[in-house]
Amino acid sequence: MNAVDHRTTGPGEPDGDLDLDLDLPVVNRDMSGRTMGWVLIVFGLIGFAASLALAIEKVLKLTEPDRVASCSFNIFLDCSDAMASWQGGLLGFPNPFIGVAAFPVVVTTGVVLLVGARLPRWYWLCLFAGTVAALGLVIFLIYTSVSVLGKLCPYCMVVWVAVIPLFWFTLVYAVQERFISVSDSVRAVIVRNRVVLLVGLYVLAAAWVLIALGPAIADHIRMS
Repeated sequence: MNAVDHRTTGPGEPDGDLDLDLDLPVVNRDMSGRTMGWVLIVFGLIGFAASLALAIEKVLKLTEPDRVASCSFNIFLDCSDAMASWQGGLLGFPNPFIGVAAFPVVVTTGVVLLVGARLPRWYWLCLFAGTVAALGLVIFLIYTSVSVLGKLCPYCMVVWVAVIPLFWFTLVYAVQERFISVSDSVRAVIVRNRVVLLVGLYVLAAAWVLIALGPAIADHIRMS
């Protein structure tokens, strides 16, 4: 017969029969380089497509002044006034050409990340500065749309939808990789709640538009 071990454990000693490995793996909630790469590619392509569509519409409008833009649907969804306003060409040429030139850089950066390359700190700071400038332009154009023109440009809104996450996730990744210095507690809040905070940015933008244009839209519906 095999000998049976009748040893008992003393106080504070683990029972051999119940010695379970409780070192559970911790879920890594940081953004990987590949995830960041896909974010840049997807939203970069969305922004490029909308910018290109706007640029084409602007060229067609110049050649055919009486042409109705494909993104003009009603008195509240209309690209024509936005393209014709001085705000639509802040640098002396149509704003969409900025996106046509800038979004391919974003997409290329995403491709570089997907192949496993690591980009230097200065590059990420430059990319972040570019997204800050883009977000500033978007905020200005939202204000122009809802407070000056009183209507929305559908293609412009697609660009807005693309720029907001590009800015936000570039900030998140730069903070996560410590390219931008913040305290550990702030870093944890930003990185771990990045999706919730992004949704919050979208909600703020949508609320701004609805509060500004909601009464006019409601009056138009009542009168129609």
